[in-house]
Amino acid sequence: VQLQASGGGLVQAGGSLRLSCQASGKIVSINTMGWYRQAPGKQRELVAVIASGGRTNVPDTLKGRFALSRDSAKSTVYLQMNNLKPEDTAVYYCNADAGWDVYWGQGTLVTVSS
Repeated sequence: VQLQASGGGLVQAGGSLRLSCQASGKIVSINTMGWYRQAPGKQRELVAVIASGGRTNVPDTLKGRFALSRDSAKSTVYLQMNNLKPEDTAVYYCNADAGWDVYWGQGTLVTVSS
C-alpha cells in the first residue's frame, strides 16, 4: 500500500485546511485509514481514522473542529480542519492499517500562525 498525502501549509489561527490522502496498491487489505500528527518534541497522536465500514474515530479534543470523510471510489480520505489553533501545528501523517501491516505517508506540515 502506498499513501500520497497533500494539502498542508501555512494558515492563520481560525482558518481552515483540508488534507487529502490517496491510497494505492493492495487497498483491499486496509481496515482503517486516517491521520496522525506529531508536533515538535511530542509523541505522534491520533487525529482521526475511518474504518472500512465507515465508522470514524476522532478524539474528543478535536471533535467539532476536525472531520474525516472518505471517497471510496478514489481510495482517498479527507481531513477537514476548521478553526485551527497554533497548537495544531505539526507534521500530519496519513496512516493505513491493514492488520499485520501499517503504512505511513510521507507527512505534510501544517503550520498555524497566531
